[in-house]
Amino acid sequence: MRVRDENKYEEKKERIMKAAYECYAEKGLHGTGISALAEAAGVSKATFYVYFKNADELIVQSTEYCMSKVEDEFMAKAPTDMNDIERFIDEIPYWTKNEHGKKYRLMYQVYTHPKYIEYGKKFFAGVNERYSAYAKILEPKLGIPHNVITPLIFIFIRACVHFALFEDEFYLKSQTNALKKIILPLLAKGDLL
Repeated sequence: MRVRDENKYEEKKERIMKAAYECYAEKGLHGTGISALAEAAGVSKATFYVYFKNADELIVQSTEYCMSKVEDEFMAKAPTDMNDIERFIDEIPYWTKNEHGKKYRLMYQVYTHPKYIEYGKKFFAGVNERYSAYAKILEPKLGIPHNVITPLIFIFIRACVHFALFEDEFYLKSQTNALKKIILPLLAKGDLL
């Protein structure tokens, strides 16, 4: 009996999830069948069923996996010190719109669909935990307490996602200007810690 190489199995599953999510993001959930997904992933239709019970499982798992990777990319660009905050606030909304706009649209289609809403609730509970953890990582770099950073992250991410979805410059500017008015004077005074 052949023993499965778990590392290769997980690598291939991740590749399939990424390709499937990109395909869904480009073509939409409806009308994108297993044949199109298999072609995008470079595998046979039968291979999908080695990794996923059905299309619903693929949709849920690929959404969670790919959106967690988007979060990682986003946070990898986080400011490294207090002098980098303004650059981050000004540049990141445009970067994430260009890089991830279609992925955000798909995520909301999936997680607001009645069939998948419970998965959405679970994913966003994890978002709360991850953003709180990111805030704790940023605290010593920025000199801002994590309990102050956490709600600011939520405001900023929401502004970025809204901009990526709708390209609403007015909403984006109102949110980012408010963040700057809160953060920058405090940083200048050194009153945050």
